[in-house]
Parts: sequence; C-alpha cells; structure tokens
Amino acid sequence: MLNFEKTSLIHAPVEAVWRFHERPDILNILTPPWQPVQIIRREGGLGVGAVSEFRLWIGIVPVQWIAVHTECEPQHYFVDEQQTGPMASWRHRHQFEPQNGVQNDTQNGQGRSPQGEWTKLTDAIAFSLPGGQAVESLLAGWVQARLSDMFDYRHRVTKLHCEPQQTHKS
Repeated sequence: MLNFEKTSLIHAPVEAVWRFHERPDILNILTPPWQPVQIIRREGGLGVGAVSEFRLWIGIVPVQWIAVHTECEPQHYFVDEQQTGPMASWRHRHQFEPQNGVQNDTQNGQGRSPQGEWTKLTDAIAFSLPGGQAVESLLAGWVQARLSDMFDYRHRVTKLHCEPQQTHKS
C-alpha cells in the first residue's frame, strides 16, 4: 500500500472551501488541463453514495474510473474509493479543518496573517498499483510525482477560487 498527502492553508472559512467543493462543475475546475481525463458524470454531490466517473487514457487505451463516496461528514471530510479503475485500490480522504487566528503558511510562501479564518485542506490517498510490490517498487516514484503535480494544481485553484482577491500577489 502506498500513501500520498498534500496539505495547504486556504485563507477562507471551512464553509466557503466546502461550498467550492460542492459545485456541480468542480471536477472540471480541479482537473489539470494537461491530464488526459474526460469527466463522464458526477452525481450526488459530496455525500455517501455520490459517484464520479472518468475516462482517462493510458497511451491510446481508454480506461474507465468510477469513484464512489463512502464517508461524509459535511464541512469536515468526505472519502471516495475507486469502484472501477486502473488502481488495485484507491481511498482518497478530503479533510477540511478550521484554523483560526495567526497562521504561518511558509510552506506556500505567504508568511503570517494575523486575521481572518483559514482552512487546512488535506488530501490523503492510500492506494495500491496492480501487479503488487514489484510494480509498486518500479512505479511508485512516478505515480507520486504525478499525484504531486495534480494536487499542487488543485490546491492552487482552490486558493484562487476561495481566498479574497487581495491575498493574491504577483
């Protein structure tokens, strides 16, 4: 079993970040433009039983990916698990934690802010590749790098959509 985690501080209250993730077009917004992914459907919002279906391409081969939401505590977390797809297993927990008061966001180069509400957004994924440990030992670094690229993009987009405009500097 492999693990990946990405955490960012978003200068917005949990309610705003959660609402952003509830948008019907959220998969289109959060899918990086370079990824060969087609969103087929999204049904049920963020709650238990919600379904997201994708078609991705591995080379010229289309692969169906269906993820089902198996856990949800509104404005705290939701979990999606692969039902059909390219992984041997996939469990993705999306965590939203309030962080009030002074925050030190040096990871993202934003220094300290003494005011306002913040959300600690964490994407934690536990997954296995088909083919077992031999394949994982060969491909783990490549998969981790792809996940890092994708979630760096997703967290940047979330910040752009949820944070007040004055917090974004060129």
